[in-house]
Amino acid sequence: MLKQRIITALCLIPLVLAGIFWAPTVYFAWGLVPIFAIAAKEWGRLIDKECNVTQWSFTLTVTSLLIIINVMFPADELWFKGQIHPMFLAIISIGVMWWLISTLLVMSFPKSAKVWNTSPMLKSMFGQLTLIPCFVSLIALKSLSSSVDPYFGGALVFIVMLVVWAADTGAYFAGRSLGKHKLMPSVSPAKTLEGLAGGLLTTMLIVAGVMYVSPEQELGLLIVVTLITALASAFGDLSESMFKRVAEIKDSGKILPGHGGILDRIDSLTAAFPVFTLIYIAMWM
Repeated sequence: MLKQRIITALCLIPLVLAGIFWAPTVYFAWGLVPIFAIAAKEWGRLIDKECNVTQWSFTLTVTSLLIIINVMFPADELWFKGQIHPMFLAIISIGVMWWLISTLLVMSFPKSAKVWNTSPMLKSMFGQLTLIPCFVSLIALKSLSSSVDPYFGGALVFIVMLVVWAADTGAYFAGRSLGKHKLMPSVSPAKTLEGLAGGLLTTMLIVAGVMYVSPEQELGLLIVVTLITALASAFGDLSESMFKRVAEIKDSGKILPGHGGILDRIDSLTAAFPVFTLIYIAMWM
């Protein structure tokens, strides 16, 4: 399993980096559509793992919305005089509100499941709120690239990914070596408070790296934003775990050997990107 995970990661990393840094923003936006379409198909299994009609209906709905977004709001026209298009800001804001609600659902699980467990409509809505704001946030950050600094937007996307990867890696090793107190045993029995703390501490390496490259940044603000983003990523992971546990599904899919499905790989990112993007817009734009 570990060998498969490493091989898959080594194959994917160059593609991810190429898309983030070198793909034109419009191509990047369109390239995300099939990735999120696969994630939508996987979320369809969380709605009803036995009904293909439900799964494909949800996939078609999400994919159609993503295509409409790309057609109506071209990625290279989202920013004007430092302001993002109001529709994108609204979607990102709604996404952050959803993650606040999702956090409450996770913290009150399994009682909260009584509200949505038997409702395909609610689970479908939750899936759209999970995927679409993340899609929009990725495009919003990437499109900050300019002729003056063509890699700026890509760098922001990459930093968020680094924060999430650092938090996941730190949590994994700290949890294995020090973990004693369960974080959310009813949602994900393997996760511990020590793992969460280790993950948050590991993200400080990203803060150190950013300060080294860009020392003019305000250290305290950077630490706070990094920790909030990392915490959001942790609850993004827990949220998917909650829905998978109710659906009695171990992995969302099998498309990535050793890793499961697309949704399994981006669950933390689906929360981290909207949260970081909204903070960035509020603080730095």
